[in-house]
Amino acid sequence: MRTMRRERLKTRLQLVSAFLLALGVAVGGPRPSDAAAFPEKPIEMVVLFGAGSGADLLARKVAEIAGRDLGQPIVVVNRTGAGGAVGYSYVRGKEPDGYTIVWNSNSVSTAFHAGNMDFDYTAFAGVAQITTEPVSIAVKAESPWRDINELVDHARKNPGKVRVGNSGKGSFTHLTAVALENTTRTTFTHVPFGRGLAVATMLGDKIEATVQLPAEIMPQVEGKQVRILAITGEKRLSSIQDVPTFREKRINLVLSLWRGIAVPKGTPQPVIGRLQQAFKAVAESSEFRDFALRMGARIEFRGAREFDQLIAQEDRELAILMDQIGMKKQ
Repeated sequence: MRTMRRERLKTRLQLVSAFLLALGVAVGGPRPSDAAAFPEKPIEMVVLFGAGSGADLLARKVAEIAGRDLGQPIVVVNRTGAGGAVGYSYVRGKEPDGYTIVWNSNSVSTAFHAGNMDFDYTAFAGVAQITTEPVSIAVKAESPWRDINELVDHARKNPGKVRVGNSGKGSFTHLTAVALENTTRTTFTHVPFGRGLAVATMLGDKIEATVQLPAEIMPQVEGKQVRILAITGEKRLSSIQDVPTFREKRINLVLSLWRGIAVPKGTPQPVIGRLQQAFKAVAESSEFRDFALRMGARIEFRGAREFDQLIAQEDRELAILMDQIGMKKQ
């Protein structure tokens, strides 16, 4: 009798298990077959800034190469506004299934601390860091300053007289200029602009210098209209090999804008692992390395766990700078 009851119970459990599996329910996470099948449809990659920007161009090349590895296209969609908050909010609201990803950057911290969104970087899980981009400080080609220390000395002797353009109040370029002030004990007048306007304004003699990503000003550099005095990277960029780092000029400032891939928190680990694998292949490809070099970006790959650690560390540092300029709302 007991044997018959055990057999009946076993049969019922098997039926329940089969029913749950048919509905896609599994205890302890997704079934192995789910991860093996991913992705089964196109993936949307959200880019936080406009078409044609440095961020957008890098993202499209990353999407093209990773899509080939994944066997499904990665569709780039620009969702701009509020310093990245519009795009981050959109991705956060999507299902954590790996089919909506964001081309992430330091903006996840600046947008939060500026009060543009009510959630921080912990709303996402890192997949992979792919690149870093140093920030450059540039002047008009005809300016009297041919060395970063000459500009700094002039600013120190004339507090507030050197007007430095940036990509927007609270942007990473703005914070870089603030960090330069702190390091050199100078005082600039910070002038916020949209993308591309700072350089045009400098060429019109309305400001003395601009702090931008190298990719954003390369056309003017190649056209001999603008001269880059120094970059914030640890090493020189091959694309502008004659431009020194701040450290080479005895200014202890190293800051880089990182870019990578993140997904909504709660995305299954096997899916994150598959995405990480594809984006690591991007970072290791000669095709992307050559493209990144032309864009003034450096390949610096970090896997999911290390990427999350980097984001947490940078968030603390950026919060301090934003508090200093009175922009920290969160």
